[in-house]
Amino acid sequence: MTGAIRYTFRRARAADLELLLAWQTRPHVREWWGDPEPGKRREFGDPRVARWIVGAAGQPFAYMQDYTVHGWEDHHFYDLPAGSRGIDQFIGEPDMLGKGHGSAFIAQRIRALFDEGAPVIATDPHPDNARAIAAYKKAGFRELRAAEETPWGRVLPMAISR
Repeated sequence: MTGAIRYTFRRARAADLELLLAWQTRPHVREWWGDPEPGKRREFGDPRVARWIVGAAGQPFAYMQDYTVHGWEDHHFYDLPAGSRGIDQFIGEPDMLGKGHGSAFIAQRIRALFDEGAPVIATDPHPDNARAIAAYKKAGFRELRAAEETPWGRVLPMAISR
């Protein structure tokens, strides 16, 4: 049961690159995030994006990022109110899949983002990613509009308001 679990969110840093790469090479992550590019480093200093390692019971098991949707003029969430945040995440550890952790840690993080003043939080799973869509709906997200093509690929825009 995930209801009693309090997830931890610590800032991802360069020392986490090996862990992130290991997670991204796993088939269940690669299916939706693609193959990690050799030598590509996450821009940990990009002020538009907050990157997190998610833990439970002292063990890291997932990656999450939240970002300002107004950081890119061509972003498909640019029409949302000022201060809105976008989120993306994956569970890296296969033994944590299918147990409700995704929707639970997403819900915990969105509460924190609302507490920090975000009026809307948006996400954009691939329209064929039924597991992610179900987790978002369980966490309270709703579809904003039909699936669309973006510079980042095909997405199903979803959002939750404060």
